[in-house]
Amino acid sequence: MIRCAVILPAAGKGQRFAASGRASASKIEHELEGRAVFLRAIDLFHGRPEVEQIILAVDPQRYDEFTFRWGEALGFLNVDVVPGGASERWETVQQALGAVRDGVTHITVHDAARPATPAAVIDRVFASAEHHPAVIPAVPVSSTLKRVESAGGAVAKDRVDDILGLGDPDGPDVPPDALGTVAETVSRANVVAVQTPQVFDAGVLRAAYERLTNMSATQRREVTDDAGLVEATGTPVMVVRGDPGNLKLTEPADAEMLASLLRFRETETKQQDAVRDLFGDEDD
Repeated sequence: MIRCAVILPAAGKGQRFAASGRASASKIEHELEGRAVFLRAIDLFHGRPEVEQIILAVDPQRYDEFTFRWGEALGFLNVDVVPGGASERWETVQQALGAVRDGVTHITVHDAARPATPAAVIDRVFASAEHHPAVIPAVPVSSTLKRVESAGGAVAKDRVDDILGLGDPDGPDVPPDALGTVAETVSRANVVAVQTPQVFDAGVLRAAYERLTNMSATQRREVTDDAGLVEATGTPVMVVRGDPGNLKLTEPADAEMLASLLRFRETETKQQDAVRDLFGDEDD
């Protein structure tokens, strides 16, 4: 059995979530069905036999405030809290790597804003990690994919300027939510959408992060997940089946979907328990 440290990066600003004006201090502290998002993410791993340590890496500017507010709950769950990075996700994981205990064989990185990962997905990545140095869950992409190009710097017309006659009547009128124009349709054959938790041999992940020192600032900004860093070392990354319900909280609409999903699962579990209570002892 692997001996795993779980790192939960939680230092992001959650700007898209906060932009709605309905956000709490941070999206990871948003309450989902009576429990903070990050606590639900911790619950996914707490008590699992493979997990020896859970590390939560939070916004360094809010570290004292966060630990004061949540210290008792995190202490009860035996979670180590560390300051994360200043801006990039990889910085946060790198900070957390310094807190990993000796004797750990594998390191799992899981989004703290992904609170509803089915246990079956975690089972699959942990089981596969027994045989592969790097394992990630993913789901096939079903939507049509298109690559877009910038709208050439054009911006939406200012309606006040139009009224005052100050605007350019011949200039492009680009909707404020425009992403650009379609450059090409991308084949979705063999394309998957990657999720977490991502599990790595501890030595493999550490070696991948050591390579960061040789990367340019631009290359570092392009690092979007830990598997990408590991891929760059030439280490094969095994992909196992994820789950469409393994949603990440990014925008307010995601919170509504996650709450509905959690309510559905709770109802389903209660129904299954009721059936077991009713028929489970028939053979005794």
